[in-house]
Amino acid sequence: MADDTKIGTHWRNDELDAIVADYFAMLEADLSGRPYVKSRHSKALMARIGRTHRSVEFKHQNISAVLDELGMPWIPGYMPKRNYQNAIFDAIDRYLTKHSAILQAVPPSPPIPALPTEIFVAQPALAAADERIPEPLRRLVRKFDPVARDYRNRSLGKAGEAFVVNLERRQLTGAGREDLARKVRWVADEDGDGAGYDVLSFDVTGRERLLEVKTTNGSARTPFFVTRNERALATERPEDWRIYRVHLFAKGPRIFTIAPPLEKAVNLQPDTWRASF
Repeated sequence: MADDTKIGTHWRNDELDAIVADYFAMLEADLSGRPYVKSRHSKALMARIGRTHRSVEFKHQNISAVLDELGMPWIPGYMPKRNYQNAIFDAIDRYLTKHSAILQAVPPSPPIPALPTEIFVAQPALAAADERIPEPLRRLVRKFDPVARDYRNRSLGKAGEAFVVNLERRQLTGAGREDLARKVRWVADEDGDGAGYDVLSFDVTGRERLLEVKTTNGSARTPFFVTRNERALATERPEDWRIYRVHLFAKGPRIFTIAPPLEKAVNLQPDTWRASF
């Protein structure tokens, strides 16, 4: 039963902590494939904190919006809404600080669409930086930096590369080029990093394709690192080199490709400095 005295008031920290914890309980169930019923969670939460159904659903969508900025998956059905109450950032910060394992989640076996053609999607359009992002959210993104997090998460990176190797072999086999499918190599796994690409594949004519795989559980717009070696090889072999941006990996992997010159495809920003004596 909703508490009429709370209608139109700001949520207290204990209420925000409750809904954030409940949201992540549903998200973890969703990612692991365990059944859950959103309406039951909402009903139990409403009884616990005295907020209306509309208020609870709207706050769920706020949480989805923050997770999208953090390069994390969010619960289907709770489409992100970005007119936040700033206190939600602190509640999510408190939760993730105590439960950091969810930031490194790697699905044991991501669902594979029936056809490779279902996986490839259009590259998102370039957009200018959004200056309207609240500063508390910017701080939260800096703390749980999705770019650095994905880069350090070798389990996620390897899972994405293995997914692409399998996909390339499936596509070539489907095109009647089993001979080329057998030649697809997981270069990063067999030879180590540093080649400037992760997977050696081929088109149906036998031309080499040098695929650099960038994997995230976040959305298509989640940023990523590009190394000096990768950029150099993109310049040296622009006809052959491609980025495969694997996104939504935990829920249902999708890929868009990026071709050189990179400066025309993405907004490149220097991120670190190399210091020497």
